[in-house]
Amino acid sequence: MFKQTHAFSGFSVNDLQKAKEFYSNVLGIDVTENKMGLLELHIAGSNNIIVYPKPNHAPATFTILNFPVSDIDKTVDELTGLGVVFEQYTDPQLKTDEKGICRGEPNIAWFKDPAGNILSVIEQRQD
Repeated sequence: MFKQTHAFSGFSVNDLQKAKEFYSNVLGIDVTENKMGLLELHIAGSNNIIVYPKPNHAPATFTILNFPVSDIDKTVDELTGLGVVFEQYTDPQLKTDEKGICRGEPNIAWFKDPAGNILSVIEQRQD
């Protein structure tokens, strides 16, 4: 039934304007408003992702978007310079360093959008 469909995902935020500023100005993603007034994130090689307002928004307790990067240290440094705060985890299975990077296979670092949704940068080296 859905074998040939082009599915897309979406998530809620409590403030569309803050989300638009964060995703476009901080993360550098192309963001547009559609005819319904919702945001569309234009991710390379993917279907658009819908961002919609929800008055009683509760942040996702899991990672909603993973951004592959070739150099996680450089990316974390750049995002930190733009005001992004990386999560710190102390669990032995999920311990992060002083930058907020969990070193392993793969290296990954988590941060939140203005609505509290969890995002990550994940290192995928191209050798």
